[in-house]
Amino acid sequence: MASEKRSALNKELLFLILQFCNDEGYKRTAHIFERESGCYFDMEFFEDLVLNGKWNKVEKYLSGFASINDNKYSTKIYFEIRKLNFLEALDKNDRAKALDILMKDLKVFAQDNEELYREMTQLLTLDNFREHELLSMYEDAESSRKILMDELKKLIEVNPIFHGKLKFPVIKSQRLRRLINQGLNWQHIQCKYPQPNPDIETLFEDHVCQWPHDHLFMQSTDNPQLDASLPVFPSSWFCGPSTVTQAVSREDICVSGPITSVATTSVNMRDSNTMSQNSLLGAEYEVASTVLHSGRNHSPESSVSDDLPIISMNNGMLQNFEPVSHTDLPKTVARILNESSSPMSMDFHPVQQTFLLVGTDIGDIGLWDVNLGVKMLSRNFTVWNIGACSTMFKTAMMKDPCMSVNCISWSPNGSFFGIAYSKHIVQLYSYHGVTDVQQKLEIDAHVGGVNDLAFATPSKQQLVITGGDDKLIKVWDVITGVQMHNLEGHEAPVYSLCPHCKDGIHFIFSTSVDGKIKAWLYDNMGARVHIDAPGLACTTIAYSADNKRLFSCGTNKNGESFLVEWNESEGDAKRTYQGLCENSSAVVQFSPIKENFLAAADDHVIKIWDMDKVEQLTIIDAGDLPANPHIRFNKDGTLLAVIASENKIKILATAYGLQLLNASVTGFVNSSSDVSDGPRKHVINPSVANSGEADAHVPTNCDEERIKDAKQKIIDNANNKSGVCKIIQISMPSQCKSLQLNGYGEADKISRLIYTNAGNAILALASNGTHLLWKWPQNDLNLSGKATTDVPPQLWQPRSCSRMMTNDLTDSTPEEAVPCFALSKNDSYLLSASGGIISLFNMLTFKRMMSFMSPSPAATSLAFHPQDNNIVAIGMDDSTILIYHVRFTKVKSKLKGHSGRVTGLAFSTAMDLLVSSGEDAQVGFSLYLKSDL
Repeated sequence: MASEKRSALNKELLFLILQFCNDEGYKRTAHIFERESGCYFDMEFFEDLVLNGKWNKVEKYLSGFASINDNKYSTKIYFEIRKLNFLEALDKNDRAKALDILMKDLKVFAQDNEELYREMTQLLTLDNFREHELLSMYEDAESSRKILMDELKKLIEVNPIFHGKLKFPVIKSQRLRRLINQGLNWQHIQCKYPQPNPDIETLFEDHVCQWPHDHLFMQSTDNPQLDASLPVFPSSWFCGPSTVTQAVSREDICVSGPITSVATTSVNMRDSNTMSQNSLLGAEYEVASTVLHSGRNHSPESSVSDDLPIISMNNGMLQNFEPVSHTDLPKTVARILNESSSPMSMDFHPVQQTFLLVGTDIGDIGLWDVNLGVKMLSRNFTVWNIGACSTMFKTAMMKDPCMSVNCISWSPNGSFFGIAYSKHIVQLYSYHGVTDVQQKLEIDAHVGGVNDLAFATPSKQQLVITGGDDKLIKVWDVITGVQMHNLEGHEAPVYSLCPHCKDGIHFIFSTSVDGKIKAWLYDNMGARVHIDAPGLACTTIAYSADNKRLFSCGTNKNGESFLVEWNESEGDAKRTYQGLCENSSAVVQFSPIKENFLAAADDHVIKIWDMDKVEQLTIIDAGDLPANPHIRFNKDGTLLAVIASENKIKILATAYGLQLLNASVTGFVNSSSDVSDGPRKHVINPSVANSGEADAHVPTNCDEERIKDAKQKIIDNANNKSGVCKIIQISMPSQCKSLQLNGYGEADKISRLIYTNAGNAILALASNGTHLLWKWPQNDLNLSGKATTDVPPQLWQPRSCSRMMTNDLTDSTPEEAVPCFALSKNDSYLLSASGGIISLFNMLTFKRMMSFMSPSPAATSLAFHPQDNNIVAIGMDDSTILIYHVRFTKVKSKLKGHSGRVTGLAFSTAMDLLVSSGEDAQVGFSLYLKSDL
């Protein structure tokens, strides 16, 4: 039993090392470690290798987990990988490589299937291997790799070799560092002469504080009585919880907590190794959830817990935090939004406070609905009118076409938003709700980067203010694009803008990267106020939500950060808040929270202050944050967006904000609209259900008992309220999204429209008999490849076919024709008619496979049997229903019962029923025997 526990702990240690490698960015090392330890199979990494065709690396990574001869699943995995590598070599006409793969890699499979190996050898003799009928549907390497990856996923998931290795365990962020810090804490508690700021020399040996040389009482350690008089500092001294986020280094390790006078305490400490093991096996602690305070007596037994505050590896966390419980602070991670590139700037809509604008480092912008966790809108960067841009901008773009978003911001009423880019350009959009966004203005605003952008409305005039690398501040009319003012005076690039109005006077605060703060009126008379920022730091300025208090936060070249409240009337600092890191690598981002709190993103966490107290109040650890992430609150302060690692945006919510988010997800369901009366006005037509009329080879008598059972089953299901889905009511515009599909030149109006069963395409039948297929691409903007309004689908047809799938209209009458079609369950076959003969198409090649049943009567409704593509139901305009066997090209059954043309058909495999609807407004349930089909 003990050995099993040790083995489990060893495995967990492997995962902790893996987490550490990934956190530190040692991705290559992590994947090598995964392969050598065999503890975790990274499916995403494996998929990336497959999709990029790195076949040698694919097999090398796979070899750490499975070999060819493990079982049939492993054999199949290796075979499919090597087969596609072989086909790609043939497709590139690299026959030497293909032969080498055949002889070295595929030879091992020959003994199990000599015939298959022989056929693959014969492919070398073909000019185009697609001439082989089994390979006729091979398109290109990219699509084939996607198909292969889908198959490999299924094989890996069912392969017992991979059981327990496909899911990374849920581990709290920076767990290994925290365990090390806990160990350092236990060691420091045991020190006979613990120092307030211990010098941690190494992790290779236990930490021991040395006797201070300048101590006033140099008692001999040989005298136990004297030793007993020396204070052994209790664990309550170490009262600052921390979030460990940096690499362990000698300079960074310090005791988290100030020195206070305490009573002499005698503590019988246990062995450090025992304590460390107990800590390892103990419950995971929550950061800042439990704080031990000086003045309280804690016995060792009560202190041996993961809740013990730890020695921080961060210099900026030396405060003695009081335990706080503020329900109005966003502390819970409610949503995680995934961007395809690194987010750089964000802003919540001022009215629709769950709509979040995001700009990225490649110039893309997106609009997220945080309620649903979906991106409603996405725009890639493009210059709208290159002809109107300056020569300097064109030259800059030719030298380096990369473009990043420096700032993205809403206007005060949310009717506009603007984007400031890293080169010259500002783009303004008008916003009309949900996804209705229109291009408004494109301005070649500055020489170099545009570092900040803000909207203002002095004299009820919509203005946008920009500041750039050219040291200028410019004011533009949002409606006309005319430059209203040019504010000169900064001696360094402008960093931040803050327009404001006080006592009816509109003005602009600005800061520059050299630590200068200036105030301007809306004229060209120069700056009215000149102030140095604390520490000459690169600074951001913001007012509290009630516009009564002014704050700034910045970081200077030495990494010192300053969070300050200003006395506006005197022009000096009213209070300087404590707790920011002293060696920040980037400018600390901050934001006021309503009228009460300040938040700053520092040292991988979000630090909170009460506006009226300089001491740090608490921290919020969202996990996986960079050192100085960008943060943004919504107007009510109920939601906080923070940029996390790996292109993620974490949405934190207050208790009230969390309720709003949960209500927004479930609130669309109206329980009063439950279906309680079963099918309404649906007629079970006895003449259809008991129809004995059929062709000579079809049975004429139905089993009466089975009919009764089927009817009773329908009634039971109708009365079973628990199995009935609730009806979703569309009550808000935000629930609806629209997307226009690109049309096809020769197509007339659309007669029929359907999603594919896979949910990744739309198939349309035009009135001229032409079929149109739109497919959604699987890319960074649409990782699932499924239907979405965020990414437009593309009109698609195979390369091998230059014509669209078109129905034969020879015998049809356009005025009377009822177009109809049906897709097989696997989306491989299409059955279609436009008032004429019925056609069967191959969806992969667009080729017509067969035609049958010329009118009249004409087909008006079609349905594939979900379990057998060879069985189809055909509703006719003479009110009959035919059960047709495609392979045998013959009618198996002919059902009657409707008095008008058949308008709809659906199979129920659970009840052995064919449900039909007709022009006579009746619904029929036709019972069939599986043997009849």
